[in-house]
Amino acid sequence: ISASLCPCGTGTSYADCCGPYLDGGQRPTTAEALMRSRYCGYVLARKDYLLNTWHPSSRPATLDLDEADPTRWLGLKIIRKEAGDSKDKVGVVEFVARYKSGGKARRLHETSRFVREDGHWFYLRGI
Repeated sequence: ISASLCPCGTGTSYADCCGPYLDGGQRPTTAEALMRSRYCGYVLARKDYLLNTWHPSSRPATLDLDEADPTRWLGLKIIRKEAGDSKDKVGVVEFVARYKSGGKARRLHETSRFVREDGHWFYLRGI
């Protein structure tokens, strides 16, 4: 996947976009970059990355990504963002993610809240 376009929709290669976060141990510097990389985490079924980037106060004990009937992620569109830059403590990203599950096309429309602690962004929850 590293040479192909990043699933998050930036138009750049996975290796130059979300790959360094999911595969290289780097941390996103903005809430939007974390949101995009978490979308890639769902596309690639990377439970480890998703749980590690979820704030401990709201993180589930386990994450069930149904391997028997995997979700096919079709695209991500960022609607708006508030704050969430490298100097901010909080950020909000509203997005729509399209996917197919159980033979049906669906849309996930969420406004996500992110927090930055010790220089690292974490997904907190949808609001």
